[in-house]
Amino acid sequence: MKTIKPLGYYDYTVVLTYIGMICSFIAIMLSINENYLDAVILLMIAGVCDMFDGTIANTKDRTPSEKRFGIQIDSLSDLISFGVMPAIFVYMITGKSITGGMISALFVLAALIRLAYFNVNEEERQQQTNEKRTVYQGLPVTTIAVLLPIVFWVQTTGKIHGMLSYMLLLIFCGVGFLSPFEIKKPNVVGKICLIIVGIIEFLCVLFLGWDLV
Repeated sequence: MKTIKPLGYYDYTVVLTYIGMICSFIAIMLSINENYLDAVILLMIAGVCDMFDGTIANTKDRTPSEKRFGIQIDSLSDLISFGVMPAIFVYMITGKSITGGMISALFVLAALIRLAYFNVNEEERQQQTNEKRTVYQGLPVTTIAVLLPIVFWVQTTGKIHGMLSYMLLLIFCGVGFLSPFEIKKPNVVGKICLIIVGIIEFLCVLFLGWDLV
């Protein structure tokens, strides 16, 4: 008797990608409900999931189909997590203005173009070599998971005023997504530094939450 299986892949190599996407979708709903603090926390969790999903995926000897699926599902998840979620967050927190909406829409478009371009290049690269990627082209979309919490913390603590900083952040990142420069992929030391920065950010946002209670 033939076993009926759902479409897709569900082994441990994609679990973090799925978790990150779910966290980001919940963050979108929280943003719509103007629960910005929890939304930022979930964005950071999604960023952590994205940081390690590739490392975990490389621990398994995957088939060509599994590798291609991994590329696609990671980018689709990234579009939701680091494209759509920050855009809706900024649109809501800046008062649902027309300007905020337009900037948010262009930010998502920039993320979409960059991720699609990455998918094409990565599939071509994997057909030519089995070596791991050493550089990123353009600003990685996950950068927003580091920068948005910083802006949120600075803004909420009153160190800067007005909502222009959020819009400028999306403009800066959107331009960076499409800019033709290379960034060296972080090694183990680099990832440790990013983790430390992430922990500091998380604690700052967490303490901010306690202050707001």
